[in-house]
Amino acid sequence: MAEKSVELFLKTVEHAKFKGKWNKKGAQGLAKEMIPEIQAMRYTYVDPKELVEAPQMETLKEKAKGIIEALGGDEWHHTFLNLADKSEREKVEEAIAKVRFFLNTILNLDRRLTLGKINDPVIAVDIKVGEVMSVGKHPNADRLLVTNINIGDRAVTVVTNDLTVKEGSHVAVALLPPANFRGIVSEGMFLGAGEGVLKDVKGEIGGLPKGIPLEAFNETRNLVEAFLKG
Repeated sequence: MAEKSVELFLKTVEHAKFKGKWNKKGAQGLAKEMIPEIQAMRYTYVDPKELVEAPQMETLKEKAKGIIEALGGDEWHHTFLNLADKSEREKVEEAIAKVRFFLNTILNLDRRLTLGKINDPVIAVDIKVGEVMSVGKHPNADRLLVTNINIGDRAVTVVTNDLTVKEGSHVAVALLPPANFRGIVSEGMFLGAGEGVLKDVKGEIGGLPKGIPLEAFNETRNLVEAFLKG
């Protein structure tokens, strides 16, 4: 997933209509330098938990932070969105979401590795407890809702077809490669089983959800596998 996220980032920034002062070549160069570091970790026989302390991990984080600086600093996404023309805003939002997915994948790689040897594609993405902060109707689709979710360190937008999701619900969110649903970019999906989205998930906001039924991971697994096959 880390390798694929680098590919996604490089493709995104190559064509992104980001305005303002930022170092495109610098960001691309740092991302390309990540690839051999990731491959060195991928083909090692070291236990995943030991990889957390590997020098490559520290290098990856340093390069990710360097990319943030090349993009314009911690507020890079707000800057690009504020400078976007109205006609380009949707594409800029999607590009920003893809870059954020890439950065999250790299910067939280160590957290996923600490979970150990788990032979399941869902381990490739972060799954967090989130609190629904707002719910609104999708402007272009009657059977979809647009939600704003607090996942601790930031907020994400999730588009859902479960019309029973309400403000205050505690949900499990899989942070997936962003998808555009009729003009609205979704940064993940809710875990659900049988009756729809799980709305009373246990665990701290931003932490790992507890007591999730196995079948709730099925759709996330399918989407991760599809992205990896890409």
